[in-house]
Amino acid sequence: MNSEKKNALLDEDSRPVLLGVVHLRPLPASPGYSRGGMGEIISAAKSDAETLLEAGFDGYVIENFGDLPFFPTTVPPATVAALTRIACELPTRDTIVIVNVLRNDPLAALSIAAAAGLSGIRVNVHTSAMLCDQGIIEGRAAETLRLRSELGQELAILADVDVKHAVQLGKPRDLGELAKETACRGLADGLIVTGCATGSAVDPNDLSSVKEAVPGHPVFIGSGADESNIAGLLETADGAIVGTALKRAGDVGNEIDIARARAWLDAARG
Repeated sequence: MNSEKKNALLDEDSRPVLLGVVHLRPLPASPGYSRGGMGEIISAAKSDAETLLEAGFDGYVIENFGDLPFFPTTVPPATVAALTRIACELPTRDTIVIVNVLRNDPLAALSIAAAAGLSGIRVNVHTSAMLCDQGIIEGRAAETLRLRSELGQELAILADVDVKHAVQLGKPRDLGELAKETACRGLADGLIVTGCATGSAVDPNDLSSVKEAVPGHPVFIGSGADESNIAGLLETADGAIVGTALKRAGDVGNEIDIARARAWLDAARG
């Protein structure tokens, strides 16, 4: 792993960091998988990744978005194998590439990132516990950090604070408190703030609360960033991860539209 990739993602001098999302089609062993379809999955993923880089994004996030319904934690070996193969087929040289194994398998994500020479991982639930449509998901920060040490690679860990499509288990806590625990006790390298669902806008007050709670830690927008709000949000955030707003007709199931991607970047960069 080239440590420069991590530095490009987390270095304060590299702001803002703007990443698109490569939403993968259903992978082998998932209900929606079309047998014999790995070639089409790779082709679609490569097209989206290349479009993002051509438009001018700093990199992208790969995730098994089509694998509904998601396993809450550990995914099958077939999913890990497919994700690794796809990651190795996509353009990664001198590019920030993050992998997110849904719903919450950071150990698989780290293994994939290490094998494919990626920049790091996204973890939806890194600390605490959340109630999701997959049931109760508990953070695995202790396992995640120890595996990264064992792998001996400087893989960045970006962790969600109060992730979308979920609610806090027990009495709701202040986002600033959750952010401190995620960064200072869970040792996440960067934090992600989202709205309540895919494509839902981030509350600027939530973004400010997280940023103020963990000065010095990069904070990324994780959902709902579009042309109308991205410039304002980046006055607080250090970067953004965007998916739905870049898709043809704004439909998350479609391919990335290069005109929309360029327009979004123009808005983000002023």
